[in-house]
Amino acid sequence: MDKLHENSFVINIASVNGSGTQTANSVLLRSLFRMGVPVGGKNIFPSNISGMPTWFWIRANSKGYVGATSRADIVLAFNPQTFEADQSCLGSGGFFFYPEGKTAGKSVRPDIVAVPIPLQSLTDKIVAPIKIKKLAANMIYVGILSELLTIPQEIVRQVVNDQLEKKTSALQPNLDALDIGRQYARENLQHLAWPFVARTTDVPRNQVMMDGNTAAALGLLAGGCQFISWYPITPSTSVVEHFERFAKGTRKDKDGKNNFAVIQAEDELAAFAMVLGAGWAGTRALTATSGPGLSLMAEGAGYAYYAEIPAVVWNVQRLGPSTGLPTRTAQGDLTFSAHLSHGDAKHVLLFPGSIQECFEFGQTCFDLAERLQQLVIVLSDLDLGMNLWSSEELKSAPVRYDRGKVLSPEDLDKLTHFHRYEDQDGDGICARTLPGNSHPRAAYFTRGSGHNFRGQYSEKAEEYSDNILRLQRKWETAKKLVPAPEIKSNDNKEGMIYFGSTSAVVEELTELLEQKNQKFDLCRIRAYPFSPGLEDFMKEHEAVYVIEQNRDGQMKALLAQAYPQWASKMVSILHFDGTPVTAEGLRHKILNLRGEA
Repeated sequence: MDKLHENSFVINIASVNGSGTQTANSVLLRSLFRMGVPVGGKNIFPSNISGMPTWFWIRANSKGYVGATSRADIVLAFNPQTFEADQSCLGSGGFFFYPEGKTAGKSVRPDIVAVPIPLQSLTDKIVAPIKIKKLAANMIYVGILSELLTIPQEIVRQVVNDQLEKKTSALQPNLDALDIGRQYARENLQHLAWPFVARTTDVPRNQVMMDGNTAAALGLLAGGCQFISWYPITPSTSVVEHFERFAKGTRKDKDGKNNFAVIQAEDELAAFAMVLGAGWAGTRALTATSGPGLSLMAEGAGYAYYAEIPAVVWNVQRLGPSTGLPTRTAQGDLTFSAHLSHGDAKHVLLFPGSIQECFEFGQTCFDLAERLQQLVIVLSDLDLGMNLWSSEELKSAPVRYDRGKVLSPEDLDKLTHFHRYEDQDGDGICARTLPGNSHPRAAYFTRGSGHNFRGQYSEKAEEYSDNILRLQRKWETAKKLVPAPEIKSNDNKEGMIYFGSTSAVVEELTELLEQKNQKFDLCRIRAYPFSPGLEDFMKEHEAVYVIEQNRDGQMKALLAQAYPQWASKMVSILHFDGTPVTAEGLRHKILNLRGEA
C-alpha cells in the first residue's frame, strides 16, 4: 500500500455491544464529515442489550461512494470473541489495530500489518472515576486514528464538545483521552508505512448528516402530521421519539399547550385503530412500525381500504419472518404490504431511497392518503432508517397540503344530495365530509361491511361488485398521482430496476460493471402502483435485472403481476442475509449469472 489514498479508506471498528463505543465512532465519522470528506457510517449491532459482537463501519470515498462495502483497509479489533474473524475483511497489507495483552493464544495473519496498542496503560492516564474512565477509553482510538489520518485536532475536539456538552462530567475525560491517543500515535506509530490521509475539502454549507428515521420525523412534522399512535418496535421507534421531540419545540398553541398528540397504544392493532379514528376525523395521522407490528395491523388495513379512510404506516423493514433478526436490514415486506388484508385489497406503497426522500415523503404520504382516501405504507428499512447518511440540506417543497375531496358546508349548499360512496368524477374517488360539518346533508355512515354508494348496508351482489370495481378505478387513478420512477437511459439493451436503500450503491455498481464492458439503463422505483413510465422501461429493454433485498423476488413478483407480458424479461438479483447491500456483492452476482465472473 505505497500509494497515497486521499479521502478514500474504509474503517471497521469491532467491539462488544454495550461497551460505549457509539459516541467515539460517531465523533470519528462526524469529524470527517465536517472536513467535507464524503463519508457514511454503518452500525451492525445485535438485538440483545449487551455482550454480543458489534461492528461500526466508516467509509470515506473521494467519488462519493459511501454505501456499504465488505472490505476494510483498517480494522480496530476490540472484541476478543471476533479477533481472528475480524481479519477476514482486510486485504493483504491492511492495518489491524488491537489492544496489547488481550489476545493471548490468538494469531494475526502474516500478510497484514499488526498494530498492538497498550490500551490499558493509556487508559490509566485518564483522570476520572472508573465508570467514566472505562467509557472515555474509547476516545483513545479516535485520537490515534485522527492523528494518523491528519484530521485537524480542533475539528475533533469541537465534535467531542458537541456530542458531550450536556454530559459535563464526561467531557474533559474524553478530551483527555483524545489527546492521549494523538500523542501516542505521534510518538510510537510514525514507523508505519501509512497510506491514508483525510484532506479538508470545500465544505458545502448545505450538507447535513443524519439517519433516515430522523429525516422522516422532520418530514412528518413539515407534512402536517398531527397525531401518532404507536407501539415501540425496532427499528422504527426513533421515528416517533424524534417526531415528539421536534413537535414539542414547534407545535404549541398561544397558551403553550401541545397541538399534536403522540399516544403509546397497548399493541399495534390498537395503534392502527387510533390512526383510523383520527384519519376519519380529518387529522393527518400515522403509526410507525416494523414487520411484526405490520402483521398485527392487517385487519385494520382492510377496513381502511374498504371504508376509505386516510391512514399512513411508516414501516422500517427488518429481517423476518416472525421475530427474525430485529437489527438486520431487509426489503421483505413488499408483497405483504401491497395486499395487507384478506379479500381484494391494494395499498399504495412509497419507497424512499435517500435521506431527502425520507423527508419529502413525510408530506407525500399524507397527500396521497387524503387524496385517495386510503392507506399508504411507506417502506423504509433499517439501513436507511438507523444508519448515518450525508445529504443536501432538507427542504420542503413549496406545495400546499392536498386534502383531497373534502366538502365544506358551502360545497354542500351547491349539491342536491351527498352520497358518501358515489363516484361523481369517474376517477374512483368519492367526496367526503368531516365531523363538525353542521350542514344537514353532511352526515353519512362509514361502513367496513357491504354497502352501496349511499353508504347503506347492502348484501346485493351487484352493489358489492360496483363498489369493488370503483375501488379498482381509484387504483388506476393512483398510478398518475404517486411519485414517478427515476429513469436514466443511454439506449442500452438491458436495464436495471432497484429501489429503497439499494440506491446508495447503484452508481458504484454501474462503474464496476462498465469495467467489464457491461452497461445498463437504470430505473429507480419510488412507488406502487407503478407509474406508466415503468412499463415503457420494461418494453424497451431485452432484459431487466431487478435488484432487491429479499429471498423471493417480491418486487419482481409485483412487476410480473402488473406487466405479465414482460415477465419473461425479468431477472432477479437478490441479497437477503440482513447486511447492507454492497456494490461489489451485486457485481459478482450479476457477472456470475452472465457467466462472466
